[in-house]
Amino acid sequence: MKPDHSRVSRILPWQPAALGLAMAFMLGGCAPGMSDLQAWVADVKARPPKPLDPLPVMRQFESFEYAAQHLRDPFSAPAPEQEAVSDSSLRPDPTRRKEPLEAYPLDSLDMVGTLGAGAEMVALLMDPDRVVHKVVAGDYLGQSDGRIDAIFEDRIELTELVPDGAGGWMERKAQVALDDN
Repeated sequence: MKPDHSRVSRILPWQPAALGLAMAFMLGGCAPGMSDLQAWVADVKARPPKPLDPLPVMRQFESFEYAAQHLRDPFSAPAPEQEAVSDSSLRPDPTRRKEPLEAYPLDSLDMVGTLGAGAEMVALLMDPDRVVHKVVAGDYLGQSDGRIDAIFEDRIELTELVPDGAGGWMERKAQVALDDN
């Protein structure tokens, strides 16, 4: 299909001249002096300036003497609510071979179930890598030398060895509860 050239508009010789004449008239309207602008600027400059706002009054703060040195440091973890036993003979065994679940913090382990009954009960724990491990009473888990004391259908009870802050070690009871999800 051939294009239809009859509809294409052409520029006629008189059109550029008419366009130039129209521009000259428009620009001619902008030419009158700037006396009104200069008068307005002079009027604005002659006005008195607005007064500045007064400076705010500085309040005197009451001094406070900190006298709570004997209280617990507010930036440290609170003391455990569970009963802790401090004993200078307690300490982790450096020669004991670490078990796989001791590489993870206790709160990152999820109890997902149990197998068996009574003293033969085995707990199933899932680590953060989504691997399920079987544990029995006497196994270790968590990063604080936590030894499993008992396994129940809904929880695992263990005893951890933690520093007592005075260079010794103390036992702390902990639990891993069954994850309901």
